[in-house]
Amino acid sequence: MFIITYREEPRFSENDLVELARRTPKFRQLHDLLQVVCADARVQLAVRHDLVPWGTHAATRGAPALAANVTICVAVVRRLMSWSYRTTMQELNVNAGWRWVCQLYLERVPNFRTIQEREAKLKPKTIRLIHEVVVEWGTRLGVTQAKKLRLDGSVTETNIHYPTDSSLLDDAARVLSRLVKQARHLLQPRSAADKIWFRDRHRQAHHLARDISRLSRSKAKNTAKSSRKLYKRLLVVVQALLQQVAEIQPRLRKLQDPAADGLHAELDHYLPLVERVIAQTQQRVLHGKPAAASDKVLSLFEPHTALICRGKAKPKETEFGRKIWYAEVDGGLISEYRLLKGNPDEAQFFVPSLQQHCQMFGIPPEEVCGDRGIHSPENEQQARALGVRHVSLPQPGYKSDRRRQQEKQPWFRAAQRFRNGIEGRISQLRRARHLDRCLAHGEVGMERWIGWGVMANNLATIAQFLIKHHRSVTLASC
Repeated sequence: MFIITYREEPRFSENDLVELARRTPKFRQLHDLLQVVCADARVQLAVRHDLVPWGTHAATRGAPALAANVTICVAVVRRLMSWSYRTTMQELNVNAGWRWVCQLYLERVPNFRTIQEREAKLKPKTIRLIHEVVVEWGTRLGVTQAKKLRLDGSVTETNIHYPTDSSLLDDAARVLSRLVKQARHLLQPRSAADKIWFRDRHRQAHHLARDISRLSRSKAKNTAKSSRKLYKRLLVVVQALLQQVAEIQPRLRKLQDPAADGLHAELDHYLPLVERVIAQTQQRVLHGKPAAASDKVLSLFEPHTALICRGKAKPKETEFGRKIWYAEVDGGLISEYRLLKGNPDEAQFFVPSLQQHCQMFGIPPEEVCGDRGIHSPENEQQARALGVRHVSLPQPGYKSDRRRQQEKQPWFRAAQRFRNGIEGRISQLRRARHLDRCLAHGEVGMERWIGWGVMANNLATIAQFLIKHHRSVTLASC
């Protein structure tokens, strides 16, 4: 049964620990902010669509599920406090203040797996909607006037090991051997000739990958020839596994079993990735032609990972993850976050961010600024056409006398000083909100990871503003 929120009973409100939490500014402001955000009708409708399966009676029948408001509040608090799911469950069990903030009150604390599963059901577009509601409340409360906009990009790494051809082939052998083993339990081969198709080759592949790794670290000369021989043997092992899978798949199709269908779907997912890993290894090792960065498979488990080079110093000269584009308004609120494909030129996202700003706040910013990587004459012209008064984008390379004079003007320098602040904001997001490395799985998981981190940071910024100016949020202000 779907429940929007729980009722706060008097015997909970009268508890001394809850009263102490009410008097603590951090708890009070965060509770009030989460309450008004969760009370928004758009948020409640979107969350209901995500949590209640379409075409079922789960909304009106069955055991009461965890309240929708609690799902949102717990997800925000977990990211604010950098807790694991298990730690979140333990804190809610013993801390009356966090129970009050999360609107759990006297209800039973859900298991940590339930917290994780409910959070994973919320779609990225729902999290983006909640983020927009948070920014709306920040504007309504006076945190931002939306007159200044600064833009910059960063990289969030995916949770993968350093990708080498040998390690990717080792991963391929491990995954395919595991799936072949599962198929053996379903198909139950009888004869010795039939059992050959279910051979586990992971140990052999792992030993070869380990030898290649040791050889690459060796200081001996002329190791390239030995490494090439080991790579050839490793490729033979993985290709043999592909032949086994090609023999097993038709048999799985004949089984009328949900487990066989699920196994077949997994094989369909991994086979194209393994074939691409084999092709890129053959191209680099055997033919001496490295594949293009945009075509490389960097992980079998996070195939959306991109290879990003931004001219950073070692050891970050090459990063493996996704580029994230941020837009921040005055007051410290992140108004937009966007996952970018591959390693694109950031200049192309300047105008869309301005249009997004106009759509969100109803007015163009008076001032917009970015680094020299965003500059282009077209961007400056389109920004002024949208109504932006001051466009501060340093021009790279050669500058005319007129351009140098423009960039020396006080307003331009002041805008660049304001622009420097977004680097500190991104650093805070990476450190305090853990946007340096995504621990969620898949592209959708990364969108959720970034969204919750940005939303938690915005709520913390609004709460700090209200505490500093001795203001409060109440439902009466809706």
